[in-house]
Amino acid sequence: MCYSAQIVAEWKKYKRNFGVEISVQDYFDLFWRRRAGEKIKIPKALEDGFADPQTQAERDVKALIDEWREAEQTRLQQELFKQRQRLAAAERILATKITKKAQHDQRIASSKTEQILGWLADLERTESKPRDARIYPNVFTHVVVSENGKRVLRPMRYGCRPAGKPAFYDTKYPGTYNARRDNLEGFWKGQFGRHHAIEVVTAFYENVDRDGSNVVLEFKPSMTDPMLVACLWSHWSAPGEQDLLSFSAITDEPPAEVSAAGHDRCIIPIKPENIDAWLNPDPANLAACFAILDDRERPYYEHRLAA
Repeated sequence: MCYSAQIVAEWKKYKRNFGVEISVQDYFDLFWRRRAGEKIKIPKALEDGFADPQTQAERDVKALIDEWREAEQTRLQQELFKQRQRLAAAERILATKITKKAQHDQRIASSKTEQILGWLADLERTESKPRDARIYPNVFTHVVVSENGKRVLRPMRYGCRPAGKPAFYDTKYPGTYNARRDNLEGFWKGQFGRHHAIEVVTAFYENVDRDGSNVVLEFKPSMTDPMLVACLWSHWSAPGEQDLLSFSAITDEPPAEVSAAGHDRCIIPIKPENIDAWLNPDPANLAACFAILDDRERPYYEHRLAA
């Protein structure tokens, strides 16, 4: 399972390198929903892509980002004050008497205080860091799709909720951020051959077992260009519910070096010459879709412990 990936976040690179159009309205809608209070997770790198707006539409998106950051800063400062009060109260008790509750409060308040300070620092930080462009399940990121024969960049949630399925599929099937190749004509039959996408990444991360302990490994391909990961996507809607654009990365049996590192799945990077054929599938010719997955890039994946 590809549980995390390092994405190419600068959307202007997509315009330059892949000839895509950016659906700015989709980004405006996403940031608007977050500003209105929805629990939407967006990498900092996607926000930073609008740091230097050139059009009114881009300026409107940046305004929403700035408003959210200001509100988030206020919320975090209030929570920081509360946790510092909790910590001070626990330390006053511990100065005269050791109790389990005071020890618990001291530990939790200290941990949350440190976490909140880190979040506040990130809100104020202007220089970029690699972790700004790392995504996890249920986080929104850039995805390339085809609309009316044109490549379009849209924000989608990593974790596909198939159209027509109930919203509780998110919890019933928490692994839907990946689509197994051997189940494309089963669970994913509504998307495979119909709704294809590409996610552009430079590395992926996996949980593996090391002597009974879980560790996270970073897998980086030998190829110099980013990987064009084959994905499926869905436009989910239901009465009285907010529409959801979401996607899943297709995974297959791993190459030998990934298997030897301790993981049993791997994403599928397709070749650049197959982009349009992949994005515009023929549902009556699934064999052609499978052929594109077979005719994949086959880099060697170096691995190391993730930072």
